[in-house]
Amino acid sequence: MDTNTILNFAPYLLIIVVFYFLIMRPQSKKRKEEKEFADSLKVGYKVITSSGIHGKVNQINADKGTVLIETGAGKMTFERSAISAELSKKLNETVVAKEN
Repeated sequence: MDTNTILNFAPYLLIIVVFYFLIMRPQSKKRKEEKEFADSLKVGYKVITSSGIHGKVNQINADKGTVLIETGAGKMTFERSAISAELSKKLNETVVAKEN
C-alpha cells in the first residue's frame, strides 16, 4: 500500500473513531449505570418511573424482574427497567438534603 491509499481511508477511519467516542461509548456507559441502579434497588427507595410516576418501592420480585411501587393512587407493578435512574437519584438527593 502506498501513502496515497492510506490517506484516502483516513477520513473514514476518523468518522468511525468519532462515532465510537461520541455515540457508542457514552450510550454503553449509561446502560451500565442504569443496570447497576436497577440491581441496587431496595424496598423503601423513592423512585420515578420513565413515564413520570412518583412512588416508593414496596416489593421487589427478582424472579420476574418487576417492582411493586406504592403511589398516591395505589400500588402498581413495573418492570425494573422502567425505573428512571437519573430522575430517582435526583429525587433521593433532594430528600437527603431536606433531612439535613
